[in-house]
Amino acid sequence: MKKRLLAMLMTGAMVASLAACGGGSTTGGDTQTDSNKGGDTQTDSNKGGDTASSGSGCSVDVILKTTASEYWSYVKAGAEAYAKDNSDVKVEVKGATSETAYDEQQNMIETDLNSGAYDAFVIAPLQADLVKTLIAGKTDPIIAVDTNIDAPEVLSFVGTGNEDAAAMGGKEAVKAAQDAGWSDIKAIAISGVQGDGTAMARLSGYEKGVTEAGGEFLKGEIQYADAVADKAANCMEAVMQNHPEGIAIIVCNNDDMAMAAARAAKGNAAYEKTIFVGFDGIQSACKAILAGEETMSVAQEAYDMGYKAVEAAVKAVNGETLDKFIDSGCSVVTKDNAQERLDTLKGYIG
Repeated sequence: MKKRLLAMLMTGAMVASLAACGGGSTTGGDTQTDSNKGGDTQTDSNKGGDTASSGSGCSVDVILKTTASEYWSYVKAGAEAYAKDNSDVKVEVKGATSETAYDEQQNMIETDLNSGAYDAFVIAPLQADLVKTLIAGKTDPIIAVDTNIDAPEVLSFVGTGNEDAAAMGGKEAVKAAQDAGWSDIKAIAISGVQGDGTAMARLSGYEKGVTEAGGEFLKGEIQYADAVADKAANCMEAVMQNHPEGIAIIVCNNDDMAMAAARAAKGNAAYEKTIFVGFDGIQSACKAILAGEETMSVAQEAYDMGYKAVEAAVKAVNGETLDKFIDSGCSVVTKDNAQERLDTLKGYIG
């Protein structure tokens, strides 16, 4: 009887030691609460703090839409920074070769989910509906980052409130167009991948912001460029052919597209005062804004997004309850603050 009792106690101790990832007690999700205030997310996440860990360690698998762009390099850097701040947590980051490499990301997700090598997953889905089917029935903690996945298996979404952020950009664009002397303020969108949840949310936000500020959003003339700069340039050529008189505002799904559209319009007098709006707030966009090319960018805090997503995954493995949405924050970058933003980003990846 004593031997049996001793064995039961030892087994319980082993289970308890294996259950925790990152050990240590926390304050019940203070970081999530802070981030939902929409506040200083960089400061909060860089504290590394409330989840500083000393447990037996765990492995978090981070699967991004791609690793082949500047924006995603910040998400990657943030995710890896969490591992640097918490040495007992292993973080592995990967992504498809492009944002249209759907099969490639699908294979990554299927392989890793079934490998048994990871304690938690952070996924930025290229096709949210497809990923929803891939994760169905999985019990390991899953965090969505950048783009939400509408599935019960997803414990939290870490990212930008894309619609609200784009609305903020749309309103600022109308003000800038008015200041530039436009009286007939019309906006055309060059969007990303048609049907993508993030792209659609940004479109909705741009429309809302432009309309509420007194402009006209030409919903019937949306151009889709698959989030690719070359395609965005072609879309801009089409816009100029259809509107030789000029268009006050061009809103884009990301900065690469906005910069490409601005370059395509360069030299066309009718578009000399057009407001080109990007999304992400990456280094190249800051430089383009300072150079007078791209006009403004709705900046996501991609580094914080990556950091907070891994932090949430670790908390979930430790049994903590997460907020369903963790806002990584956003702002609008203009000539007034582009240099400050550029300096901050250089500190993340050089």
